[in-house]
Amino acid sequence: MAEISRSALEGAVREYRDPYLATDLYQLDAVKALDADDQGRVTLTVELPYASQGIAGGMAEILTNALEGVEGVASAEVRVGQRIHAHKAQRDLESIGGIKNIIAIASGKGGVGKSTTAVNLALALSAEGARVGILDADIYGPSVGMMLGIPEGQRPGTEGDKYFLPIQAHGIQAMSMAFLVTDKTPMVWRGPMVSGAVQQLLTQTLWKELDYLVVDMPPGTGDIQLTLAQKVPVTGAVVVTTPQDIALLDCKKGIEMFRKVEIPVLGVVENMSIHICSNCGHEEPLFGQGGGQRVADDYQTELLGQLPLHLTIREQTDGGNPSVVAEPDSEVARRYRDIARRLSAGLSTRAKNQSGPIPSISISDD
Repeated sequence: MAEISRSALEGAVREYRDPYLATDLYQLDAVKALDADDQGRVTLTVELPYASQGIAGGMAEILTNALEGVEGVASAEVRVGQRIHAHKAQRDLESIGGIKNIIAIASGKGGVGKSTTAVNLALALSAEGARVGILDADIYGPSVGMMLGIPEGQRPGTEGDKYFLPIQAHGIQAMSMAFLVTDKTPMVWRGPMVSGAVQQLLTQTLWKELDYLVVDMPPGTGDIQLTLAQKVPVTGAVVVTTPQDIALLDCKKGIEMFRKVEIPVLGVVENMSIHICSNCGHEEPLFGQGGGQRVADDYQTELLGQLPLHLTIREQTDGGNPSVVAEPDSEVARRYRDIARRLSAGLSTRAKNQSGPIPSISISDD
């Protein structure tokens, strides 16, 4: 059998460009092994630096075909996995045990679907192979428990009378003030008490080996946001908006706030971009068009994705079975998973936290 050219194999691999980072796998340092035996069998091992399980199978197929097109190759086996690192937070704040990256999901105003986005994004990151938790930091109006279908009255376990154990739901870990009170208990607290409660929920929960902790922030730019910026190692923020002008004004304020406290804004999610009629399927931009893209361009960040205003999103989330798990093959779930990959890929380009926890590795045989 003819000897296989090493440079030809590498050239075939270099032809593939990562769809989210727009570079080849060698530039990403994602090629961990490329070997050929004397029978013409080639094996390639790839580790992507972000949550990417949804594209692993397609990537493996493309690379297999490319390698089998090289002269002398009889067969090729490609394994695609992922390796998620801890990344630096603002002002190099020390990381919290059990958590590699904290991602704040925020909005300048209420009513833009921030919590729905946070829950579905957490589930989408999990579906992409990451280990994920979600913290409901909206003390006054906690809703994450209901959205995840956690029954009212279910309480978190404790360990050593000091730590809470997060509640498991749909494969992710969750903690919320709603788990400690009833849904009829108003939180009539001043700002410092609320900020202290958020810190306690975060630091006194035994999070278990999380790649990402998604924090569902309250709307606005108040005490809780400042507390997180000053005392919590946040690796990045996502700002949720709708296309309408008034929401975009508040979105800009949210981005400015994160900039001032040195938390990188990983991108903007435009919610309710277009209304889809549940009867005839007609699409109409009720709240305007292009607003999220304009804000992203103005602030040199990324429009991570656009989500429709659709009846099923609300029904599924209210029913405790969000779209990503209720209809994993739907267009809405596909959009959430695309946003999750885009977010994770963008975060992977940030400086690594060398003192953070050991990276997790997962390999897919797809």
